[in-house]
Amino acid sequence: MSQSFTKMEFRQALGSFATGVTIITTLGKGGQKVGMTANSFNSVSLDPPLVLWSLGRDTNCFDDFIAAESFAIHVLASDQQDLSESFAKIGKDRFLGIECSEGLSGIPILPHYSACFQCTMEQQYDGGDHVIITGKIVNFTDNKHSPLLFHRGQYQAL
Repeated sequence: MSQSFTKMEFRQALGSFATGVTIITTLGKGGQKVGMTANSFNSVSLDPPLVLWSLGRDTNCFDDFIAAESFAIHVLASDQQDLSESFAKIGKDRFLGIECSEGLSGIPILPHYSACFQCTMEQQYDGGDHVIITGKIVNFTDNKHSPLLFHRGQYQAL
């Protein structure tokens, strides 16, 4: 059965679901800081504590995240749109001017966020043009800031 819609129509319809915005960080295969903006984050299980996110196969840091043993998911606060946009750009040092602390296995932890989940890699699943990554939460911090939201291609706040 063939689909009766275009990729763009599908993407626009998916945009009707408001999401939070995250920056996911890890250490690359060469030990460098790696990070990217993602809004494909969800909880999976409370016991054990598991979350998931989706990594595009065409992402410039794909190989680094696939090989990572641990990563951090930073749920962005409502005042972090500029940071989200910076980590979404290709071809620049995304960590320039940012004083990160070291988390689990040395992964970079951003200095400001609404919540941060430090995870070990649990599983990776084929998801078409993405890989679905599940992580087991080892530690988290909840600063309880209002979140940055994304809806219909635009940033929003509560």
